[in-house]
Amino acid sequence: CVVVTYIGLGQNSSYDLTPEEKQELENIRRRKLELLEDIQRLKDEIAEVTSEIENLGSTEERKNMQRNKQVAMGRKKFNMDPKKGIQFLIENELLKNTREDIAQFLYKGEGLNKTAIGDYLGERDEFNILVLHAFVELHEFTDLNLVQALRQFLWSFRLPGEAQKIDRMMEAFAQRYCQCNPGVFQSTDTCYILSFAIIMLNTSLHNPNVKDKPTLERFISMNRGINDGGDLPDELLRNLYDSIKNEPFKIPEDDGNDLTHTFFNPDREGWLLKLGGRVKTWKRRWFILTDNCLYYFEYTTDKEPRGIIPLENLSIREVEDKKPNCFELFIPDNKDQVIKACKTEADGRVVEGNHTFYRISAPTAEEKDEWINSIKAAISRDPFYEMLAARKKKVSSMKRH
Repeated sequence: CVVVTYIGLGQNSSYDLTPEEKQELENIRRRKLELLEDIQRLKDEIAEVTSEIENLGSTEERKNMQRNKQVAMGRKKFNMDPKKGIQFLIENELLKNTREDIAQFLYKGEGLNKTAIGDYLGERDEFNILVLHAFVELHEFTDLNLVQALRQFLWSFRLPGEAQKIDRMMEAFAQRYCQCNPGVFQSTDTCYILSFAIIMLNTSLHNPNVKDKPTLERFISMNRGINDGGDLPDELLRNLYDSIKNEPFKIPEDDGNDLTHTFFNPDREGWLLKLGGRVKTWKRRWFILTDNCLYYFEYTTDKEPRGIIPLENLSIREVEDKKPNCFELFIPDNKDQVIKACKTEADGRVVEGNHTFYRISAPTAEEKDEWINSIKAAISRDPFYEMLAARKKKVSSMKRH
């Protein structure tokens, strides 16, 4: 009986193997090593592919995270400076440099300041005007009455304060409305004029400072002859009037971050004394003049103003007072009317101001003169009335010719 014991790949025998047997054992050992090498190589290849897949996923994830960060940065830049924000997004290939792509970006409005959207759309640059028309074309006004269409349109941005910007934007709106609703008005001029009449009606009916509320009859009378010399149906005007009377326009509000943009580059700022409204005491306030408004804060570090005074339709003059270097803001030819303004109470409530005039004292005569000149330059007239009068004059002239 021959007993041969194999240990591992080697051998230990009680007798010497023949050369053929030794060769056979060597072949077995070699094949086993080759098989182990193949298995290890396969494991290495699997590990490499797995790693590549994992890296591919993490790379895509990192790319998406980086892209999202850049988009967020682009939105912030847009809110601070619309043109620079758009330029940043285009340069980083996050936005195509086409009017359609930019209009879609503004129309979606994700994370965008609606005041900044209005400013960009209102610019007179040729490309901005193309974007404006592409933006308006994204609105669907078919089968909406004019008030419904205006509600939709005026919610997608904040109407800027400059007359020329408003004119371009309302002109584009009127063209789009008439395109969606052919036959409702004789011309886009009619739609344009009536749109402004509705906006003014909204202000008159719902602004508590306006004491003389327009009646339906007065609204109908105001709009006589605007339809290419003819009258619009009384029922149409009645429906528009009732819609505004029952529900005022909702004006989009921007988030608190936009305050930084508002006060980023003021026309003028500094400490002044302000006389109280009900309680006639003088209080030191930090004033900022920007965007045709006068803001005042209790401290320079405050994030929100204690009061806001829109300068629209106000006048300014020097006055004599016990305090030196005084001037005041007032409504010309209407001394008893409360100025349209708001302030924040101690408990955080925002309430309407109760000043029929704002009396302010500057530290020096020189600063008083500088403030008066700066505020005079910032005071604006309500652009709606001026543009409405100009358009009515145009329609009247066309009718005569």
